[in-house]
Amino acid sequence: MTVTDAAPAPTRPIPVAKGRPLVGNVPELAKDPARFFAQAYRENGPVFKIRVFNKSYTVIAGAEAADFMGSKEGRECLRSKEFWQGFLDEYGGTRTILGEDGDSHKELREIMRRGYSRDAIKGRGNELVEITDRVLARDWKAGASVPVVHALQYMVTDQLGTILTGNAPLEYVPDIRTMTLYVLNVLVTKQRPKILLQNPRYKKARSRVFELSDTMVASLRASAGSKPPEERNLVEDLMDVHLNREGVLPANDLVLALTGPYVAGLDTVANTTAAFIYSVLKHPSVLERVQAEADALFAGGPITDDDLRKIPSIRYALMETMRLYPIAVALNRTATRDFEFAGYTIKEGEMVYVGTTVPHFMEEYYPSPETFDIGRYEKPRSEHLRPGAYSPYGRGPHTCLGKSFADVQMALSMARLFHRLDLALDPPGYTLVTKTAPTPGPAMNFKVKVRGYRH
Repeated sequence: MTVTDAAPAPTRPIPVAKGRPLVGNVPELAKDPARFFAQAYRENGPVFKIRVFNKSYTVIAGAEAADFMGSKEGRECLRSKEFWQGFLDEYGGTRTILGEDGDSHKELREIMRRGYSRDAIKGRGNELVEITDRVLARDWKAGASVPVVHALQYMVTDQLGTILTGNAPLEYVPDIRTMTLYVLNVLVTKQRPKILLQNPRYKKARSRVFELSDTMVASLRASAGSKPPEERNLVEDLMDVHLNREGVLPANDLVLALTGPYVAGLDTVANTTAAFIYSVLKHPSVLERVQAEADALFAGGPITDDDLRKIPSIRYALMETMRLYPIAVALNRTATRDFEFAGYTIKEGEMVYVGTTVPHFMEEYYPSPETFDIGRYEKPRSEHLRPGAYSPYGRGPHTCLGKSFADVQMALSMARLFHRLDLALDPPGYTLVTKTAPTPGPAMNFKVKVRGYRH
């Protein structure tokens, strides 16, 4: 994709996606944004505008947009700051990794890299299994009808808290989820009016998140310097930077940095694994493969890091879940200067959505794209390896920092769940209903029946 400074010659108008009077494309975005962007791409090409009430946004989409995000031009032409500034202001911060670009973003990313990496979970697979077993015994009792997303949010918080922060603050799960819901809808995507931030429910959740941060700060200060660098977890690394590198991570940035693992992982991992459970139960042949791999994995006692290679069907089913039910449907950016993309000029200051998951739903990349098919990722098909075809964790410099950690977390959690439990959709034959707020995923009323324990 050629990107150049805009020439003074007249530019052709960007097409506008079909919408409704007054509300524009709000209904489609609220129902299924991933498929809406894919359909608009089909109808308009890789550049089009969408309308959200009285506001207009430019969308660049498709494999070409995904590749653009990873290019030097993409890094120079688009930035994240404006979309996250309201969130930063609301929580009194000076900067957050989500809203920084360039050298500032690289600095924060480097500080957090080890704590969010695959190394953070290396050698701790059996601990993750123990946490999962504890959660299953508590929340997935035989005979129960389990609200899947809700139950998985508590599992994810238990896992992330224990491994990344040393603390599993389960009592704060509703507050973190409420805070995330309001922040994304009001301050980031701006699909809801700012007056909603006066809602007592949000104010209570915000106060509780600050309370959690204060508790974490006090504990981390008390134990600072007690571990060698290689033994520290994510939040211990953050506190070390706060205490020993003046100005890099000031006190008013700690609330977002320290609670970040919960905010980042709560809905995203829970939604993906909930969609995985639905997809596996909906496809008996996949369920059979998943159970067989899970049973074999745990048949020999404690597991090792290398054992993850023994569950390809589970990994492929997770990849197919992330293709069909992407969390990061589109990336929010602002144009830093005029630039040309696919024959259209994007103006400096324009708010831009980058539809990187559009190829997930295109026949050219994935034959029968609406079919759940875990064979897509096996050689020689490897459909996901085509340039720009697969972007479940975003693209470019802001690609999810915790993706390698999440891959291990989700694969082991789901292997253990299907090894231990005999599950069925509740009611039988249920067809998944999805939500979009605060992040896309299965609706909160999606349930499964625990018919019993297999092991």
